Amino acid sequence: MVRIYGHPFAAFCWKAFIALYEREVPFEFLMVDADHAENVEAVGRLAPTGQFPVLVDGARTVIESAAIIEYLDLHHGDAPPMVPADPRAAVEARQMDGIFDDYVMTPLSRMVFNVLRDEDKRDPHLDAEAKAVLDKSYGWLNRWMEGREWAANGRFGIADCAAAPALFYAHWGHPIPQSLAALRDYRARLLARPSIARVVDEARPWRENFPLKGRSSPD
Repeated sequence: MVRIYGHPFAAFCWKAFIALYEREVPFEFLMVDADHAENVEAVGRLAPTGQFPVLVDGARTVIESAAIIEYLDLHHGDAPPMVPADPRAAVEARQMDGIFDDYVMTPLSRMVFNVLRDEDKRDPHLDAEAKAVLDKSYGWLNRWMEGREWAANGRFGIADCAAAPALFYAHWGHPIPQSLAALRDYRARLLARPSIARVVDEARPWRENFPLKGRSSPD
């Protein structure tokens, strides 16, 4: 059976979990936290910086959430692939996966890490810089999502696996304006999808630990 090292509240783990649930792949979950030192040690060996998720399938180890999703497409489950088999269509899927990771999740993560620093070591300019990036990304994504149900290729896929955690957490840290109706509606569709509703529910016990809580309603 596939084994996944990670944490239920970690955004990039959500990407892998969503794909696993969409493809109905059974897996063993291995919690990475202070109470599971053996799993912390394992990801420290398996991943360059001890980052997760990490997938272990027999003798094969796969790191990075996008690579894990593509590995599942090739080796596990009977659902349509999260990345289209047609390489021309796959370009759009990978493009949008990268946009949600790099231009939504990354600036949000910078805000989170800044808050976690000792107060005297926080960058006073970082929040404004990260929010400016998010504002540009929100505007672009709103235009992109007009007339679309899902983020790429007209069907649910890897881009939506990336969008779900990115937009879920980013909206908490820097709310999506009411005027961006297409993007807000897309976020609502994501949260209503059963695989995503499941990961949201599984992460619920750790919500109080989110450093940016209180900036937006935790929907």
